[in-house]
Amino acid sequence: MTAEPAILHFKALDELEQVAARLLDLGGDTPVWLFEGQMGAGKTTLIKALCERLGVTSHIQSPTFSLVNEYEAGGKLIYHFDFYRIKDETEALDMGVEEYFYSGDFCFVEWPVKIESLWPEKYLYLNLQADESGMRMLKVTKVLGS
Repeated sequence: MTAEPAILHFKALDELEQVAARLLDLGGDTPVWLFEGQMGAGKTTLIKALCERLGVTSHIQSPTFSLVNEYEAGGKLIYHFDFYRIKDETEALDMGVEEYFYSGDFCFVEWPVKIESLWPEKYLYLNLQADESGMRMLKVTKVLGS
């Protein structure tokens, strides 16, 4: 079952705090968030804003080479994945991605299309697009499973 998508528009970086708050209102009860969008659309920057909103105080960066970064906020863990560089889903399985997804902790996933058959039954799907003026459109869909 899929909920009706929400569409958010933003341009300036100072709007990210409000966008992050809105996203947590929309999907705060869903641990796995899948972020799609072209290179440079702002996926990592948006995830950084979400982590900051959740209370992460450590340095937040893309886990492009490590595949996953772990952050702590208020005694809870947040996992940030970037699957851009993996060759196949076996790499994600070998690192234990399913255990992360079913941990109940937030899992923010960049380039989830690389592991599509491993997606959990319930997730928040975020498609971020940017136009030449820098305007961003974020389409957010909550997938509730069957």
